[in-house]
Amino acid sequence: MNKLLLAVLLCIPGLCFATSSGCSSWPTNMAIVQMKNAGITTPARLDESKTKAVLLMLENIEPGLSRQIHEITFHEKTGREFQVITENYAGREECSMSSVSVWVVSRKLGSIESVDFVKQSFHDLENPLPPELKATR
Repeated sequence: MNKLLLAVLLCIPGLCFATSSGCSSWPTNMAIVQMKNAGITTPARLDESKTKAVLLMLENIEPGLSRQIHEITFHEKTGREFQVITENYAGREECSMSSVSVWVVSRKLGSIESVDFVKQSFHDLENPLPPELKATR
């Protein structure tokens, strides 16, 4: 009984993190499509087991709608690595509320010390919503 209770308690933080981390599969899949269309790589060359998506920012725009910024790292089976930054809007029930903007990182210089810097940078943008979502406000 004690082992079962301990196992349940150890799973609770992971469940909370999973629900608050946003939808990473939508931007990951769209980044693969856009890299294929740009001639950078193909899905067949990627080792999906090594793909890593990190949620850098989750900004609540309005109830049920948030902006997500992910850093996604892809690895080809040859060992070649690609990093992209994605931006998309997600709803409470649907990850694909907008298209996904993808920026391929050609060179990474240093690192951001605090996610607060990223949050403030995006908060300062003049137009927080893309045109297709402004009509819903």
